[in-house]
Amino acid sequence: MQRRTLIQGAAAALAVPQAWAQSTWPSGPVRIIVGFPPGGGTDALARVVGQKLGVMWGHQVIVENKGGAAGLLAAEYVAQQPSDGATLLMAHINSHALGPALQPGKLRYSVERDFTPLVLVGVTPNLLIAHPGAPNKSVKDVVALCKAEPGKIAFGSAGPGSAQHLALEMFKTRASVDAIHIPYKGSGPLLTDLIGGQIQYSFETMTAATPHVKSGKVIAVAQTRLKRAKGHPGVPTMQEQGYEGFDATTWYGLAGPGKLPAAIADKINRDVNTVLALPDVQEKMDNYGAEDGGGTREKFAAFIASEQLKWARVVKEGNVRVES
Repeated sequence: MQRRTLIQGAAAALAVPQAWAQSTWPSGPVRIIVGFPPGGGTDALARVVGQKLGVMWGHQVIVENKGGAAGLLAAEYVAQQPSDGATLLMAHINSHALGPALQPGKLRYSVERDFTPLVLVGVTPNLLIAHPGAPNKSVKDVVALCKAEPGKIAFGSAGPGSAQHLALEMFKTRASVDAIHIPYKGSGPLLTDLIGGQIQYSFETMTAATPHVKSGKVIAVAQTRLKRAKGHPGVPTMQEQGYEGFDATTWYGLAGPGKLPAAIADKINRDVNTVLALPDVQEKMDNYGAEDGGGTREKFAAFIASEQLKWARVVKEGNVRVES
């Protein structure tokens, strides 16, 4: 009887920190770290979600930009932060799928060990966008230009090993063309140069490209998911333009440092799901092309694992390499 009482007492004691964490968190500002400069898709979605969470939690939610290495530096930073929920990462295909595929064993963090998946925020196609002065009526036009001037047509990306870079590599292989890859430190500076005519094309994230497509500063040639996004119903897919099975998405989700208490992780998951269901947030997500967000923490973890396997195959088959 005494042993049972001791066991029950120990179990109750272990449960106290979880309950306390859930009832008192957050007790101050929360930072969402974005691995790219302001003006990109990751930054835009982080600010949409962060603003609503700040109102919900009654504490400031600060979006902090730490660009570099296509988002990997921000992931490395968050992996080293205390597991108290004060610092979160807007995790990204680059940090959690492409980085591990391109640099196996070389990253300074482990996706599985050093992060707690919280919730998928959204999956977007990339948009093949063009400077208005470039041939841009169809993918056929882009391919023809690349073949007429092999190795001279410039495609920008958010950095070596980024989602835009890998989409370009897939395109080069599928279309049998040669083109120049121009890496930037994020979508913001990339778009500035594309709008200015310094580069001709990019497989840019739909989230970052959409405002410039809507304003007419760039032209949308194609989108890279197998189905058309609701926000761009008039833009045909790569598959519709002759490239069967061309599927290169960008995705975003919140993650915390490893060993984040389950009570905090569950609260963030519930609250972000609530935010994503708000009509004005859903409208913004649709405009950005960010779909299929929300769901459980387990769903997000399984999604990350499947993306790692997918892109590891692409990197191997295309013999894609980047400087570590």
